[in-house]
Order: sequence, then structure tokens, then C-alpha cells
Amino acid sequence: MSIVLGFVALMAVIAFAWLSRQGLADKPWLETGAVTRIPSPGGRPTGRVGLGVFLAVVGGLFALAGSAVVMRMGYADWFALRMPGVVWLGTALLALASLCLQSALMAARRGDARASRAAFGAGALATLAFLAAQILAWLRLAETGQGLAANPGASFFFLISGLHGLHILGGLVALARVAGRLGHGAPPRRAVPGLELCAVYWHFLLLVWLAMLALLSGWASDVAALCRAILT
Repeated sequence: MSIVLGFVALMAVIAFAWLSRQGLADKPWLETGAVTRIPSPGGRPTGRVGLGVFLAVVGGLFALAGSAVVMRMGYADWFALRMPGVVWLGTALLALASLCLQSALMAARRGDARASRAAFGAGALATLAFLAAQILAWLRLAETGQGLAANPGASFFFLISGLHGLHILGGLVALARVAGRLGHGAPPRRAVPGLELCAVYWHFLLLVWLAMLALLSGWASDVAALCRAILT
């Protein structure tokens, strides 16, 4: 349970830091003296604030799923899931997609349209390959007798990976919108706000996936046991 609480605390700190940087806690009605800043209707980064709130909610959802996994581990019929190799391939692809989107963002900020489009396309393809790897992982688990209802570990993997995949699909919709702003002839800096949001979202999904994978494979419990042994 301490692992899940730590994950929730981490997500809360990240969300609070993100929102505080966006000026959500500003109180302009309490300011006195000369007006030094005139707010404009389009001046506040509503996209960033909205994404921060959304990620906080999604982080809480996955934290609840992780909490359910931890509680279920206490029963005698629980055993660590035997992950097929394609799961690790998919994890590498998701990490590659996150890295590519960050590279696309950096290239767009420099004004390098060609590099930005290339990195963006590679990130989109890596994301689609990750989803294909997830489907192959489900098939491999079913072939090895670890289907949806075979054991609690497999059931949780199907549930969490399916939920994670739905969030990936939602992100692909955002990618499609950003792709229009990276079209030929369009200034790359026009796509910077959308690329920034997509990159942050992909980094978050990668972090969540690694945390859930460590939990389901038993690594998180081993690390927690090692830390308790060291501290005691």
C-alpha cells in the first residue's frame, strides 16, 4: 500500500507544481497599486491547465487500480504474471514515442520544420507499434494459459493495459490535430503548444505504464521489501 500512496503523492506534487506554474493560484482581485499586467482572453494557457487537471484525475484512476492490485496480492491464489517478451518490446516502443515527441517539440522551438515533422512521424508510428505490441501480448498470454479469467494477475494486466490503451487512443486524436499544424509550408512554431501538451501526455503515460508494469511483475514489491530490510 505504501507504494500506491507514494505514487499518489508523486502525482499530486507534479500536478500542484504544474498548476502553480500556470498561474492557477493567482489572485488578481487582491492586487493593489498600478496595473502592470493586463490579462487577455487568450493569454492564459488553458490547455496546460486543463491537461494538468486531467492528468491528476487519470493518475488517481491508475493509483486506485494499483491499490486494488496490492490488496489482491495478499490472497493465497496470487502469483506474479509471466510477462511475454513482446511486453518489453512494447515498453521500449512507448519510450521511443515519448522521446520522439520531445525531440519534435525541441525542433519546432528551433524552427526546424523538417526535423520536427520527422520526429513527430516517428513518434506516431512508435505509438501505433506499441498498441500492436499490446494486442500481441494479449494473444501470447492467452496462448500460454494466462487469459482474461485464468488468474487474478492476468485479469489485472488485461484491465490495466486496456485502460492504458484507451488513453493512448485518445492521445492519438490529439496527435492528429497537431499533425495538421505541422503540414508542409506551415511555420513549425505554430505547432509548439500542441506538441508540448502531447509530449507531456506521452511522458505521463510512459511513467504510468512503467509503474503498473513494475507492480504487476512483482518488481515493486521486491524493491519495497529490500528498502524495508535496509532501513531496519
